[in-house]
Amino acid sequence: MTAADTEQPRGQMRVLNHHIVTGAVSAVGALLVVTDAADWQEGVVLAAGLAAAVFALTRWTEGRAPLWSLPYLVVTAAVWVAGVLVFDGATASYPLAIVGAILVHDLPRHRRATAVGLVAGALAVVAVRLVLAPEDAPRVLFEYVVVAGIVGGSAAILPTLDRGVSALATQLEESREREAELAVVRERMRFASELHDIQGHTLHVVKLKIALARKLLHTDTERADEELREVYALVGDTIAQTKDLAYAKRRLNLSAELENAKNLLEAAGSRVRVDREGEVDERVDEMLGQILRETTTNILRHAQARQVHITLSETGIAVDNDGAPDAAATELRGLAILQQRVAYNGGELTVEQQNGRFRTAAVFPQADPDTARSAAAQERDR
Repeated sequence: MTAADTEQPRGQMRVLNHHIVTGAVSAVGALLVVTDAADWQEGVVLAAGLAAAVFALTRWTEGRAPLWSLPYLVVTAAVWVAGVLVFDGATASYPLAIVGAILVHDLPRHRRATAVGLVAGALAVVAVRLVLAPEDAPRVLFEYVVVAGIVGGSAAILPTLDRGVSALATQLEESREREAELAVVRERMRFASELHDIQGHTLHVVKLKIALARKLLHTDTERADEELREVYALVGDTIAQTKDLAYAKRRLNLSAELENAKNLLEAAGSRVRVDREGEVDERVDEMLGQILRETTTNILRHAQARQVHITLSETGIAVDNDGAPDAAATELRGLAILQQRVAYNGGELTVEQQNGRFRTAAVFPQADPDTARSAAAQERDR
């Protein structure tokens, strides 16, 4: 995912948000102009202030520097002066509040001082009106302090809301990007784990069979030739499985893995016993096959097992073997990766070593009957 790919939807969300806010500002401003203008001259002046505020908001969404808003501030301030001293229009505070909020929001410093200065300037105009018409003080204070303050305060919220929604949209998009990246990482880990299952298992079996063939080379050439043919077939099968993995076609079968594990362990001199305590749930068949394959590889590689006991239940598997080394358990990277995958699928994989015995066990939660029937139907449809 490139930067351009992620920036495009993010930019689209910003544009949509800005259009909504600009539309709301324009609609409310137009309503105020229509309701507050006493004649067409006053309407033109108020409309000029509204146009300046809308243009300022539009330019603001383009990320311009704070100084560009000064011309719009001059226009809206002039409309405020005209509204207070000439036209008697309290809603003239609306465009001034929008431009003032934009200016204050984008200043790198001295925001509070600038905001106080803007409010003081607006109140100074009201003070001039009081000086010119002291007898009308109650109405002037109500209209140009209370009403104008409410209108201006409401207008000042809109740019802040616009920026807040834009920031939220950016955070949501970044969260989606992180989730996509995590999905890619999980898929890479899954691929690496399955590649380890295929290649690691095959290499250890090949090593075992070649060692056996070398021993038989001078005593039983026919048996040695058979072992080498099996190695050849195993390598070919591994190549095919690797291709299937690369093209997402590979699926493990627990029954096949069980038969393969039994043959390999018996060929290595182990006595294998298999107990089935129930029919394995199709939901976990493949995962149990992966666990059995990895466990078989570990027994062949790390243990001198004489007895191996495999127990299968409806939603779990347990493999017990003797011949484990007395030293601390070797770090088994394959099982460590499988532990994460089992946990991700809601199960639990445990490993225990004690008194020369090693136990690998995995269990998954039971599925409710409806889910089990649905999963079985989906499996049959494949």
